[in-house]
Amino acid sequence: MAQSQPGRRQRILVLNPNSSTSMTEGMVNAAQQLSLQDSIEIRGYTAPSPAPASINEQHDIDSSTAVVLEDETLKKELNSGRYDAVLVACFSVHPLVSQLCTYEGLAVTGILEASITTALSLNPSPLHNEKWGIVTTGKFWEDHLGSGVKGFFGQDIKSENDRFAGVYSTGLNASDFHTVPPEQVQARLQDAARKLFSSGNVSCVVMGCGGMAGLEDTIRKTAVKEYGKAGEQVYIIDGVKAGILQLEQTIRSRKAFR
Repeated sequence: MAQSQPGRRQRILVLNPNSSTSMTEGMVNAAQQLSLQDSIEIRGYTAPSPAPASINEQHDIDSSTAVVLEDETLKKELNSGRYDAVLVACFSVHPLVSQLCTYEGLAVTGILEASITTALSLNPSPLHNEKWGIVTTGKFWEDHLGSGVKGFFGQDIKSENDRFAGVYSTGLNASDFHTVPPEQVQARLQDAARKLFSSGNVSCVVMGCGGMAGLEDTIRKTAVKEYGKAGEQVYIIDGVKAGILQLEQTIRSRKAFR
């Protein structure tokens, strides 16, 4: 059970359910760039082998869930109250978000869920039919995330959502963002972002992969190219940063409202 002790820093665990340590390091570094309260401490976790090195399909989601849930060291740490919150850092409808909520007193969210709520909070009442959308990695994620967004709102997957512009993929895997030549990554990301911006009046872009951390400038340049000066006002959401900010607020809210 996570019980805060007076004077102890609040610990948030960035849980990477794949086995790529470089991806974990990149996400933790992104989180640490935020202006957080001094009382917040960020830690990272990388799933052990045989978790997949990159989560690219449903089988990878399922196998990564099993590996993390069987990690005895992690179980002991979560049961001991070492952490106040966990961010499941895989941009997917990941079972770990609900599974880890079984630990008493532990605040949990995923980077998909945090990104959705952040996108809505940044544009709560659009005046000019503004939309938000997602740029992601492979083709699998277009249907998976599109259905996941509608599921988050309790919508039927066949129903329309006038404020959601959809999901546009780069054709890359998550691990490619650390191994493929930067110019190729940028070209693929620019193409996906251009398609998103061409779909309507998009005021907010969610980066649909934890491995995209640090690529905001590529999306920004595409926004300016498509929308002119107005592109400078487009919000670009890093799911890891959104998740950390949300969990920080959740920790405070639990103290304030209970």
